[in-house]
Amino acid sequence: MTTHDLYVAAAYGIAVLVLGALIGWILLDQHARRRELAELEAAGIRRRSDRKKTAKP
Repeated sequence: MTTHDLYVAAAYGIAVLVLGALIGWILLDQHARRRELAELEAAGIRRRSDRKKTAKP
């Protein structure tokens, strides 16, 4: 393996690790946000978009 091949392999490896870390972070954050929303809804706090729309005069 030449030094160029090692450089390319290292670059791809680092890119895969970074993308994997970002995907993992997104999934963990999604889980946390869903848990927070469930806690808020259980406490009776609703989303603004969930409120009934009233006709404006």
